[in-house]
Amino acid sequence: MFKQRLIEIFLAVILLSGLFGVRALAQNAAQQDQAAAASTTQQQAAPAAKGDNFDFFSDKPVQDAQIVEVPAEKSRWLTIGTPLALVAFFFFLNFAVWWLVPFDKHSFDINLRDLPPAARRGIAMAAVLFGIAFCFGASEIWYQLQLHGSTKAFFDEMSLGKLIVMTHAHLFGFTTSFFIIGIPFSLQFPHIRSYQWVFPVGLAASLTDVISWWGIKYIDASFEYVSMLCGILFSISYMWMLIGLLRVLLFPDVIWASDKDRDARLKQLAERSIATRHREGDY
Repeated sequence: MFKQRLIEIFLAVILLSGLFGVRALAQNAAQQDQAAAASTTQQQAAPAAKGDNFDFFSDKPVQDAQIVEVPAEKSRWLTIGTPLALVAFFFFLNFAVWWLVPFDKHSFDINLRDLPPAARRGIAMAAVLFGIAFCFGASEIWYQLQLHGSTKAFFDEMSLGKLIVMTHAHLFGFTTSFFIIGIPFSLQFPHIRSYQWVFPVGLAASLTDVISWWGIKYIDASFEYVSMLCGILFSISYMWMLIGLLRVLLFPDVIWASDKDRDARLKQLAERSIATRHREGDY
């Protein structure tokens, strides 16, 4: 009873915090874009300064658009502590999922090989197409790095509004792609405890990766290491599920030790082999 109440309160707090946080971000992004547009308009309307009226002996602060202000060195609590805190959030998220939905044996069972051909073809095609989308996403990362020189420079040039749009698009894409491939994969291998971690770990890594982008832009470039680690994790997770699904859907005669019907299928193959074996006197 206490666990259920705690879960309800926790989810309610997350929902309310998310709603108010997203609203505040949207307002802030709109204000920044409006201020940038107004500043651009003023610069275009202002007449060009004639001559150089700089006074070397004046006590007034120098105001020039070409002056570069070097920021103060950031504390290690920010450059090292906050990325480690984000990594801890990744492990906490996986622990929370394990605590809320513990592994147990259930009566519901499904074998993807028994699905109609259209369903098997559709699932296989959708999984492959999402994999191709991942490849294009990886190529976009390489393109942006070549264009801007570094991940930090790429996010520094990005406005808050653009980062909000990018966050929405990637969270939607990650969730959809992992849902399409993770559900049938988890249903096909419910008997293997370790396989039940592949789906949630990939989603948790995707969420942590998106959060690290905000850290790169507003805190420090050290969040890039968290982003790379999460990219490796969700790529391995997706490829693991993709290979497992395609083997089951497109290559039904390939039998691995992880198959729940391995013994029955090996027996069928043996019987089929015996039935088709040539015997003396057949001709």
